[in-house]
Amino acid sequence: MTAPTEEWTAEERAAMKERAKEVKSAKRASKSSSTGSAVDPEAEVLAKIAEFDDADRALAEVIHTIVRTNAPHLTPRLWYGQPAYAKNGKVLCFFQPAAKFKTRYATLGFSDVAALDDGTMWPASYALTKLDSATEQRIAGLVKQAAA
Repeated sequence: MTAPTEEWTAEERAAMKERAKEVKSAKRASKSSSTGSAVDPEAEVLAKIAEFDDADRALAEVIHTIVRTNAPHLTPRLWYGQPAYAKNGKVLCFFQPAAKFKTRYATLGFSDVAALDDGTMWPASYALTKLDSATEQRIAGLVKQAAA
């Protein structure tokens, strides 16, 4: 029996292409770091955030500040074309803009590297529509816990 074929959306294909570019760029960066011409990953993340539409950019800028303030040991990087933050080379959390996949809300996601375990089930991603002081504090707490 033949399984039905699933087609990738244009957005999914674009994300995969961006990931392939990131892998190639990382390889080049590791080679060039020995020659002193390494690319600044934080500058790449900030440039990507600057490309977002106004609503996503506003959210991503605050998320970036929260992560950098509360877990400065995490390394900013791009991951599937999205701002992400890594611990020991592995992505710990990431921001996905709503416009990227034409969704109703942006997402703050955490990988299995994040120390967010709470019993046998816990959230690994959060929908974001806007940020207020209480939400920013909650995100800061999650980032601190995840990065511990």
